[in-house]
Amino acid sequence: MTTVEVAREAGACYGVERALEMTENALSESGSRVRTLGPLIHNPRVVASLTERGASVVEDPRDAAGCTLVLRTHGVTPAEEAEARELCSGVIDATCPFVKKVHRAAEKLSSEGYRVVIVGESGHPEVTATLAHAPGAAVVGTPEEARDLPHVRKTGVVVQTTQSAARLAEIVSVLLTRTEELRVINTICEATSGHQGACAELAARADVMVVIGGRNSANTTRLAEIARAACPRTYHIEGADELDPAWFDEAGLVGVTAGASTPASQIRAVVSAIESVVGE
Repeated sequence: MTTVEVAREAGACYGVERALEMTENALSESGSRVRTLGPLIHNPRVVASLTERGASVVEDPRDAAGCTLVLRTHGVTPAEEAEARELCSGVIDATCPFVKKVHRAAEKLSSEGYRVVIVGESGHPEVTATLAHAPGAAVVGTPEEARDLPHVRKTGVVVQTTQSAARLAEIVSVLLTRTEELRVINTICEATSGHQGACAELAARADVMVVIGGRNSANTTRLAEIARAACPRTYHIEGADELDPAWFDEAGLVGVTAGASTPASQIRAVVSAIESVVGE
């Protein structure tokens, strides 16, 4: 008999739920005159649903002139926000509060004369927004990239909220050799840490792991990496329609987890579909 178990911490985090609620309220009040600056969250299916209901995605505030504009959970640059407030009929700041914490930390370190290092993924919208709060900061995603930094007297570190504690520790150990003074502000989101720990625990027991969330989601991709390290039969999907019954052959325990941009409804749909397959 096959059992399906969902990780004790999985799915949409506070920041995502908050952003979705704010956008839902905007749609109720403004109808189709709502836009989001960039995808609201890294979940293509949720973004597509919002678009169908009137909250379409724009990449420039000028494309939302006269509309209500929702700023994405990953944050935007101060220049983008200022332009939005000038051009749009209303601006709703759905930036995750934990991302705001990264911005404030980067600004503080920069103002105090530290070389700012952002541990994260270059090009990720959260990192791009953080860079605008600390011009000249370096983005480091691997220990090798940290080794390439020049030696300076003072280095301050902030972290993309979806990074792993293990990756931060690896990079910090290298940065200690590249500076005389190192200050680390650990801005990894608690939900991220909880999701990753619960994923690792479940993957260590499971025969098969299913990770639900956008393929463009950094935190979901990291969950898949963590799961695969303990359970080779790990599959990253965006929805129940991607499931393959062959994945579950001779599986005693199927573990399920989901990224921070995955609503509970998507998790329930996938679990129901797996249970239907293994119960046949």
